[in-house]
Parts: sequence; structure tokens; C-alpha cells
Amino acid sequence: MPQKVWPCLAIAVVVSALNFSCTMFEQKRGPNTPPRGYTALFDGKTMNGWMGRQGDINPDVVHNMSPDELEQKQAKWNTDRDKHWHVDVEKGELVSDGHGVFLATEKDYHNFEMWVDWLMVEHNGDSGIYLRGYPQVQIWDPDNPSVQKYGAAKGSGALWNDYEGNPGKWPLVKADNPVGQWNRFHIKMVGDKVWVWFNDKLTVDGSVLDNYFHLKDHGHIIDKGPIELQTHGSEIRFRNIYVRELEEDGTPMK
Repeated sequence: MPQKVWPCLAIAVVVSALNFSCTMFEQKRGPNTPPRGYTALFDGKTMNGWMGRQGDINPDVVHNMSPDELEQKQAKWNTDRDKHWHVDVEKGELVSDGHGVFLATEKDYHNFEMWVDWLMVEHNGDSGIYLRGYPQVQIWDPDNPSVQKYGAAKGSGALWNDYEGNPGKWPLVKADNPVGQWNRFHIKMVGDKVWVWFNDKLTVDGSVLDNYFHLKDHGHIIDKGPIELQTHGSEIRFRNIYVRELEEDGTPMK
């Protein structure tokens, strides 16, 4: 009997030590401090690198604006951004009051891998992560009675705006933490395909991100666009937003 018990105990000790090391590594790195190879999109203190963006605007429309028109629109969107987004510096969190424009990266991305932590403050919230300006890796309250008919009970972490029949439309597993607790997305996009790990569980496995703005004609998505944080009627908080760009084969860009 001792010969069987002690090996198991040794394994448990090793696993515990590894978990402790990972925890210590994160603590040593600190909040909003990227791991090696990644860039922090949010510094925990300012909205540097982020601009306002009209919600659900077709990326093609933005790309086709004249420089003067885009400048005027952007000034308007940034004014609205400052009314509805702020930084909780004490906590190092990016906060949306649930209204106004979305928050978009000033830089456009092609192939990339990102991490983002998010917190739904109260029940019945709704948000999402837009990829290249397209909706979205879904965030919602699975228990919200008003959206049960749309499939909320299946959980967050999938490409809800995809075509019916696209396997990426629904999460492979339900991985949401209870409302009021932090959640983590790990998202990878290569070409038009997306992978999502939600609280360390695979919820989208290389599914195509469909063009929400051209669902009827199956339009393609643009090659480069911003990462956007959606605001949709409720307070949502974000932190630890990291990104690294990838080559065409999905390996980290050198």
C-alpha cells in the first residue's frame, strides 16, 4: 500500500509546486504586464492606444471614408469615448458604463493571438470582443431571461454572429464563471479562422469568423482591422489585455 500512496503524493506535490510557480510568476509580473513576446494593449493607467469607434459599423465603411471624413468622425467618437469609458487606476481596470461607442485599438491587426480578462459587474450584462472590427467573441450572462431565446444558456466564448450551422457559433463547452467573478479569454486568429479558450477550456476550434455585415452574400472579412471592446447596456471591466502578431502559419512573428 505505501508503494502506491507515495508516488501519488509525490505527483500531487509536483503539481502543487507547478501551480504555485505559475501563480508566483503572474504575481511577480504584475497586473497589465505582458508575458514575454506579447505587448500590453492597456497599461492600467490610461487609454493610450485606444480610440472610440461607432458600434457595429462595417469596417468597409470606415476604410472607404475620405481622410477628412474619418478625422471628423474620429473626433466625435473619441469625445463619446471619454463620456462612457474610464480607467479605474486604483484597480488597473478599463471600465465601460455600458453605453456609447466601442473601444478600438488604434493599430490594425492581421493574424494575432491575444489574452483579455473581463468582469461582468451585474447580472444581465452583455459585451464582446470584436476581431478586425467584426463581431464577435460573445460575452453575456447565461442566466439573462431576456436573451434565452438567442441561446445565452449555452454560455459565452463563441462567435455568436456567425451563420447558423457554423460550428463556431456556439461554445463547445459552457465555461462562464458566475457573474461578479473575473473571466479570461485566450483568442487566436489566423486568416479567417478563430480559436477561443475560455477560462482554459476550448470553446471555438478553428472556426471561420463570418462577415456579419454581409451574411446574405457570404462576404469576406478584411485582412486587417482593430480589436474592439464592445459596450452593450451594462458595466463591463477589462484588464490584462495582451497581444502578439502571428505569421501566416500561425507562429509568432519574429
